[in-house]
Formats: sequence, C-alpha cells, structure tokens
Amino acid sequence: MILYTTVPYELIFPDDMESFDRQKTINYNGVPLLVDCADPQSMQIVRVLSSDPQHFLDDRFSPGTKISLFNLEGMSST
Repeated sequence: MILYTTVPYELIFPDDMESFDRQKTINYNGVPLLVDCADPQSMQIVRVLSSDPQHFLDDRFSPGTKISLFNLEGMSST
C-alpha cells in the first residue's frame, strides 16, 4: 500500500498512543493549529493547519511556540 499525504508519518502511525492522545486541533485567533497538551498550564504548537501563507510567516504560530492556558481569548476547540 502506498500512502501519499502531507501528514507526518508519526501522526499516521504513532509510536505510542499516549503522545497521539495529547494532541488536539484548536482554532487560536482564527488560525487552525495542532497542539500538544502535555503541560497542564500551556500547549505547544506542533503544526499550523491553515492554508493562508501569512499564518506560516507569523511568529506567534511557529511550531514549538507555547500558548499559555491563562491567555486563551482567541481559542476554540475543533
């Protein structure tokens, strides 16, 4: 079987289900993001899911950036 996709291999075939279960898709300030919820006080951006190139150029949405749960004005879960 050949699978042509832009989704990373680790998301399709995760090594352990615990790391896969921690990830959520959210909408933060109008930008769809895949985040890792390992820390109870913050989330870390794993991937930008938007098709708008300006979202990829915005430093606020860079992979690895932490989003504090205390400052969630523009967030909604999808």
